[in-house]
Amino acid sequence: MPAVQEPLPREKHWLVYVLRCADHSLYSGITLDLARRLSEHNQQPGRAAAYTWARRPVRLVYKEAHRGRAAASRREAEIKKMTKAAKEQLIRAGYEAQ
Repeated sequence: MPAVQEPLPREKHWLVYVLRCADHSLYSGITLDLARRLSEHNQQPGRAAAYTWARRPVRLVYKEAHRGRAAASRREAEIKKMTKAAKEQLIRAGYEAQ
């Protein structure tokens, strides 16, 4: 009788995300758990970024997955360097692709 193989654990992907703040500014970050991180930004003062805490509520407007933290960090840096107009275009393109 062949051995039963356990399913491989699902690979966790790092997510790069963009939030729209109440003042319409944009904030980008990375995380492994987007639901938890969004909750922190909106509801947990000790865990939220100071930038987003002062501009609540925030809402998710864009996300993309990356295989490792380094790749996600590089992409986050690219997004942070974009103009607001370029970020808005990225957000629109992301919604059109869904």
